[in-house]
Amino acid sequence: MRGGYRPLQWVTTKESRIMKRREFSTQLLATVAGATVGSAVFSAHAQGDFVEGQHYVKLSQPQAVPGGGKIEVVEFFWYGCPHCNAFEPALEAWQKKLPADVAFRRIPVAFREEPFTTHQRLFFAIETMGLVDTLHRKVFNAVHLDRARLDKLPELVEFMNKNGVDGAKFSEVYNSFSVQTKARQAKQLAEAYRIDGVPAIGIQGRYYTSGSMAGSGERSLAVADYLLNRVRKNT
Repeated sequence: MRGGYRPLQWVTTKESRIMKRREFSTQLLATVAGATVGSAVFSAHAQGDFVEGQHYVKLSQPQAVPGGGKIEVVEFFWYGCPHCNAFEPALEAWQKKLPADVAFRRIPVAFREEPFTTHQRLFFAIETMGLVDTLHRKVFNAVHLDRARLDKLPELVEFMNKNGVDGAKFSEVYNSFSVQTKARQAKQLAEAYRIDGVPAIGIQGRYYTSGSMAGSGERSLAVADYLLNRVRKNT
């Protein structure tokens, strides 16, 4: 398994969600609690430490990336994934330190229909409304700390209203053609990268890594740094 969470390990009942977790989740939580994430941390890993097929995958068919001269980094995630929730603080700190030649974006996955597709459209709606910085962590907290389901539109509207966002406006954006199109494109991109677990990181349409492949969440970011350098050198 290449990602921390896989859909076949997830069981939904009326009252609860049960997720099997790998050891990497514990490592990741320790990283978030005790490590300062930054380039100084990752530079401690020797560049030759990472092995293709073990710590990362090189795509057999490279994917098209946006122009503009920047290297694209994509995080694949799902709001219901505990590994993604634990990974978010480290990822956010790393993202803020990315150099100017890197363009970062998030892609919510949909391994099947509900609640994945609802969470996909939730993210793209708040992204369209310019509210990712304000609400992204709040959604994770609502799902994992408050145990809110957030898998139906009325629940999402209530959540928005509680957080100072016009629920009616959110509902309009959530149901828009633009958001539905972004959700379809996200599904296609995840399939192109052959994502089978989250969180995962795609680099410039060429490479893919994850915490379970790299050994921990921190180390997956170190692998991402290594792959960014490979792209810069065109190797």
